Parts: sequence; structure tokens; C-alpha cells
Amino acid sequence: MRRLLALVSAIIFVDALLFTALTPLIPGFAEEYGLSKAGAGLLVGAYGAGALLGGIPGGLAAARFGPRRAVVVGLLLLAIASLSFAAADSALALGAARFVQGIASTATWAGALAWISTTAPRERRGEVIGTAFGAAIFGAVLGPAFGGAAELVGVRLAFTTVGFVAVLFALLAWLVRSSAREHASFAGLQRALRDPRFLGGLWLNFLPSMLFGLLIVLTPLALDDAGWSTFEIAGVFFAAGLAEVVLNPLLGRMTDRVGRLLPIRIALLASVVVAFSLAASSEAALIALLVCAAGISFGSLYTPGMSLTSHRAEAAGLAQGLAFGVMNTGWALGELIGPSAGGALADARGDAAPYAVGAVLCAVTFMATYRVAGRVRARAA
Repeated sequence: MRRLLALVSAIIFVDALLFTALTPLIPGFAEEYGLSKAGAGLLVGAYGAGALLGGIPGGLAAARFGPRRAVVVGLLLLAIASLSFAAADSALALGAARFVQGIASTATWAGALAWISTTAPRERRGEVIGTAFGAAIFGAVLGPAFGGAAELVGVRLAFTTVGFVAVLFALLAWLVRSSAREHASFAGLQRALRDPRFLGGLWLNFLPSMLFGLLIVLTPLALDDAGWSTFEIAGVFFAAGLAEVVLNPLLGRMTDRVGRLLPIRIALLASVVVAFSLAASSEAALIALLVCAAGISFGSLYTPGMSLTSHRAEAAGLAQGLAFGVMNTGWALGELIGPSAGGALADARGDAAPYAVGAVLCAVTFMATYRVAGRVRARAA
């Protein structure tokens, strides 16, 4: 189990690294190709569009053909996307490469999470998911630094190297014994989609991805307008993710021991405060500090949300691979809506408007946790 967890964590690390590597490069691409905030949002959101398209197919592939094959196919697609990004010479080509990367990510994540979820003991599922997601956060932390380094050594060289690393991981994954294939039942999916707690798990992946999508588009542009360099912007996002690397395994253990509701409520309350503070802030230094706070508050929703999705899928008789595929679809929808709609709203109404919308959604979600918990207690009684 330890070797499998290490391999899965390394694979997710590389995927997350590429996802956030674009962050400090956005101002340069916006200047080079004449992109507005809405245009930059579409470039970032192309990843989410690909993940939205590939979410359900990726989950079905993980369930029917086995997690290992889904991971290998996802990594090979990731290599193609990275090499295409290295060779891109227009905003459209960059967006297309990001789109393919999003498709690849759904197969990789659905396979990887199903692999460890079906292999780990049920009482440790939150811990192993938290550990793997901690590795993803570490990749997301280093992604902006990688993007900053890519500007120095050249985008072509940096992303070509990552493409070959993805191929190497695909070979390693093929050599590891896979877990058993699952039965992908649409009846199980129907039962899961009638479960408010399963839907809550999906929402808790959509919401932070939407909030981070806003953050990735708006804060680099705001800091660039204030005169911050690419490396300084990368440093902000690097600092924002460091705490998450340690926090998510701890959150996983916490959900295994005390349940998922308490950490979810704490994260939601903190997210309300941080999002409203971002809406009210204009000083670059304060925005940078709030990005760090957002990394903790927004990011703390993922692990209990994924654990909730996995447990409720098991209760409904839904294959873990398909459950994580559906979860990826919810995440992708947030990643698409956050940067694209958020960028457009910021162009029309200013940066405060999309942050305020995000804060309101977090507050409504916090109140909804009490209603769902009340229904569950009533059914139990």
C-alpha cells in the first residue's frame, strides 16, 4: 500500500504542477497576445472545459478497464498536452493544449483515487486520500515556481521536460499491480445522485475549484498591475500552498476520527471571511496575504469533500472510479466557471464582484450543512 500511495502521490503531484504552472505566466501571455481579463479567464478555464468533457468518461474507464489503465492513458495524454503547450505559438494553441490537459487529468485522477480507495482499508480512506491530495497541493505549490523558472529557461524546454516525465510515470504505473475492476452500474449512480450527502461532496469540490479559478486569474493580474514580478507572484502562490501540504493529511485523519461535518463548517466560515476580504482589498501586499489565507480556507474543503463522495458512493453501490469521475466533472465545472465567468464579471463590475459572489455561496453552503444534517438525523430517528 505504501508503494502504491507513493506512486499515486507522485503522479498527482506532476498533474497539479502543470495545472498551476500557468499562474505566473498569465500576465506575460495576456500582454503578448492582447488578452483581456475575460480572455485570460478563458485560457485558464480551458483546462476546466477539458476536464468537464472527460469527467464521466474518465470515471467509466477507471471502473470498467481498471484504475491502472486509466492512469496510464491519462499520463500519456498529459505528455501530449505538455509537448503541445511547449510548441504553441498562439493563445488558441495554448488553450487547446490546456483543454487536452484537462481531459487527461480526469482519467489520471479518477484512476489514481479509485486505485488507492479500493486498496486502502475503509477506516483509513480519508487519510490516504488526504495524503495523495497533499501531494497534489505540493505540486500546485511548486507549479507557480515552475512557471517562473520556465520563463527563465524557456517555456519549450520546461514543458517538454515535464512531457517526458509523464511518459516515465506511465511506464512505472504499468508495472504496478492494479486493483480489481469495478462494476460501473448506472443504477448505483442514480441512487448516489438522490443522496444529498453525495451531492454535497460534489458541491464541495465545485465550490473551491471555482474560488481558486477566480484567484488564479485575478490576483496575478492585480499584483502585476502593482509592479510585482513573475517570481514575486510565483512566491505568493508558493507560500499559499505550503500549509496545505501539511494540512490535508491531517484533515484526512480528522475526518476519519470525528467525521467530515466539523472541518467542512470551519473551512466554509473561513472562506466567507477571506472571500469578502478579497472583495474589499486593493493593496497588493494585503492581497498577497489573503491569497495565502485562501489557500488554507478554500483548500480545506477538498479532502473532506472527496472523502464524503467516496463514502456515500460506497453506500449507494456506485463504483469508486465512476464516483471520482463524477466528482471530477463537478470540479471541472467550477474550474471552468470560476476563471471565465469571474474574469468577465471582473471586466464589467470590478474584481470585488466575483469575490463577493464566492463569499455568498460559501455562506449559503454553510447554512445548508445544518439543513442536510437535520434531515439525516430525522431519517436515523
